[in-house]
Amino acid sequence: MVDIVPLSSYPSYIDLLPSIQTCNITNLPENYFLKYYLYHALTWPQLSFVAVVRPKNGYKNGGGASGNGAGIAGDVSGQYPKVVGYVLAKMEEDPADGKPHGHITSLSVMRTHRRLGIAERLMRMSQRAMAESHRAHYVSLHVRVSNIAALRLYRDTLGFEVEKIESKYYADGEDAYAMHLKLENMWMDWKAVEKRDRAEAKKNKKEGEDGADAEEEDADEGEAVGDLGKAEQNGEKMVNVKIGRALGVGDLVEKSDVQS
Repeated sequence: MVDIVPLSSYPSYIDLLPSIQTCNITNLPENYFLKYYLYHALTWPQLSFVAVVRPKNGYKNGGGASGNGAGIAGDVSGQYPKVVGYVLAKMEEDPADGKPHGHITSLSVMRTHRRLGIAERLMRMSQRAMAESHRAHYVSLHVRVSNIAALRLYRDTLGFEVEKIESKYYADGEDAYAMHLKLENMWMDWKAVEKRDRAEAKKNKKEGEDGADAEEEDADEGEAVGDLGKAEQNGEKMVNVKIGRALGVGDLVEKSDVQS
C-alpha cells in the first residue's frame, strides 16, 4: 500500500530529501543538487508531497493508518519509510504577469509503482495546496515534447493546456511544452465557510436548547416522600403556599396546610 502525504508531515522532513533525490536521479534526466530540494522544502514545504510505502505491519504509533491523504500524517510522523514518488513544487516569487501562481519543478514515480495513479494523486494534492494555501491563479510546468506518457497525464487526465513550445528548453536541446492549468475554481471562499459555520453553530445551539426543554417536560418527578406522601395516601389534600420575603428568592420558604 502506498500513502501520499505532505513532505511537511515529518518532524524532520529534510531527512527524506536524499530519498527524493534518489527517486529523481533514477527516473529523470533532469537532476538537481540536494540544496535545490532543500530550498523547496524550507520555502514551500506544504506544496511538495511524497509517496511512501506503508509498512506491512502498519505504523508503530498510529494503530494502522487509513486513507491516502494528509489525514495519516500523524501516523507516519517520526518514521521514514521508502519513498517511491514525489512532486516538488513551488510558488513563482516574481510572476511576470503579476498573478500569484505555482510551478511544478519535478514529478517522478519509481517504475515499480507506476500505473497505480500515484502521479495523478501527487499532482492533484499539490495543486489544491497551491490554491488553498497561496490562492494561486494557476499552475505551470514544462514537459518534453517526446514524453507521451507525461503529456497524457497533464493534458488528458489533469486538464493542462499547452501555452507554447519553448525551443531547446532542455540541456540536451529538446523542445518543451509550456503548460498551465487554472486553479481559481479551487479557491476557498472563507466568507462562505464562516457563514456556514455560524449557521451550523446556531442550529446546534437551538437543537440543544430544544432537547433540554423536552427533557425537562418529560422528567419523572419520582415518588412522593415524607409527610406529603403519607397525606396523599390518606386522601388528604395538600396546599403549598409560598411566602416570599423582601430579601428575594433566596429566602423563600414553603408552608403546607392540611385540609381534610
